[in-house]
Amino acid sequence: MADTETALKDAMTSIEGAIGVALVDYTSGMALGTLGGGKDLDLTVAAAGNTDVVRAKARTMEMLGLKDEIEDILITLGGQYHLIRLLRGRGTSGLFLYLALDRGRANLAMARHQLKAIENGLEV
Repeated sequence: MADTETALKDAMTSIEGAIGVALVDYTSGMALGTLGGGKDLDLTVAAAGNTDVVRAKARTMEMLGLKDEIEDILITLGGQYHLIRLLRGRGTSGLFLYLALDRGRANLAMARHQLKAIENGLEV
């Protein structure tokens, strides 16, 4: 099992095209850990903003009467992919992994697969 710091390092080193990664509590909008980012990608701001995305999607699913769970949410930009993966493991309820990828260098399918593997090994 990996702690938060190890999981974030794993995401940044093993996922091709990773720009930044954060573990976020979507009840508060606070980043519990971040790695990468920079002046063009403030991961603290991204954590809070993507919390709103998760909450909005959850509300929409509730209004539609969908009895399913969000696995991940993909936001495609001109030069980046932003991937939000809600965590379902023991002790991770209310958390998501946020991953920003360089679209020109990333393989989206592999990134999703690797992020799921990181989730499975994460212990918070």
